[in-house]
Amino acid sequence: MYLKQVLGILFDNQLYIKLSKCQFGVLSVRYLGHLISSEGVAVDPAKIQAVQNWLVLTSPKGVRGFLGLAGYYRKFVRGFGIIAAPLTKLLTKDGFCWYEDSLLAFNKLKQALISPPVLRLPNFSQ
Repeated sequence: MYLKQVLGILFDNQLYIKLSKCQFGVLSVRYLGHLISSEGVAVDPAKIQAVQNWLVLTSPKGVRGFLGLAGYYRKFVRGFGIIAAPLTKLLTKDGFCWYEDSLLAFNKLKQALISPPVLRLPNFSQ
């Protein structure tokens, strides 16, 4: 019933949808790297797989790439800035020098991204 109303309003205002980009009657939707379902918002499993397969960083470019992906999901990781600090330090003009704390930070951040909590959707009745 609601779907018919929504589609009617779109049609009345000469707005059209591309059928290949629509999904109807699904229990979860992938959107901008997130998996949205009735249980909440979670990281897309494909992104989790990419993080799991990420090799040890060997250059500033690799660090920037990893921190870019990780930063997109920072809301899922408690204390993200503190964990990522040794990796961010690698990007300073002092030069790229991989230390033991860098490896620990890399592994800890990978683990935090692989097992994030699911964020609950807001309950507007409360």
